[in-house]
Amino acid sequence: MIRDGNNRLSLAPLTINDAGPIELIDAAAAGGFDAVALRVIGPPGVETDIVQSAEIPAIRRRASDLGITIFSVTGIWLTPEFKVSYVEQALANAAALGAEWCLAAGYDDDGPRLTANFAALCQAAARFKLRIGVEFMPYLPVRSVADAALLLRDAAQPNAGIIVDALHQARSGGSPADVAAIDPALIAYAQLCDAPRERPVHMERREESLHNRLYPGEGELPLFDLMDALPRDVTIDLEAPVAADASLSFDDHARRAGDATRRFLAAYRAR
Repeated sequence: MIRDGNNRLSLAPLTINDAGPIELIDAAAAGGFDAVALRVIGPPGVETDIVQSAEIPAIRRRASDLGITIFSVTGIWLTPEFKVSYVEQALANAAALGAEWCLAAGYDDDGPRLTANFAALCQAAARFKLRIGVEFMPYLPVRSVADAALLLRDAAQPNAGIIVDALHQARSGGSPADVAAIDPALIAYAQLCDAPRERPVHMERREESLHNRLYPGEGELPLFDLMDALPRDVTIDLEAPVAADASLSFDDHARRAGDATRRFLAAYRAR
């Protein structure tokens, strides 16, 4: 398996949005990635877990056969209605898959309730030996890296971390210096992509996030500075849904994504 320095490369499901778990694992192997993140639970309002318990042995076999690690799973939305009981099976499935991290997003304007729910989620995850990474997004109440750091401070859970998404960091008005100011031990991993320096005026933040990113090195975000601000051995989860590549086969899509990411990392290290 190809590795780039000390950075494990993971393929996020949003990059190839229509791929199922085994298809994403196959694509990751074709693209030279080390790992994948898998969806195990649907968004709010979806009651059925995306990965069913009966599917886990086949998923694990395929990953093992291809030398792919199931690095993380996504994604738990901390809504006002959140209860740990809603996600216990998803946490159990994540642990059975061998995941290290589970992504969570803060979707509640009530700060004390959000903090309590996040702490309860972390405590439930700890029973499965999982860690919880909170992903800040500029269109959610936890909108910046500073908001995420405050949530971690107030929840005070040892298995919590911050997921730094390059697009969300830029569109929240933040800079790499804001990431550098965070204790490196609090960084869970990085979701890497690129984009124009400014969001297209006709496009909402969420639409850009879900459908219109670029591969690292193909846009104008200050990614070299962001890499400098991150822990040296941070895992890179490539979350780059590129609209122009959406019609490619899953494997070809992953090859394009993997090649672009390695070119970016080579350029970064050659400075």
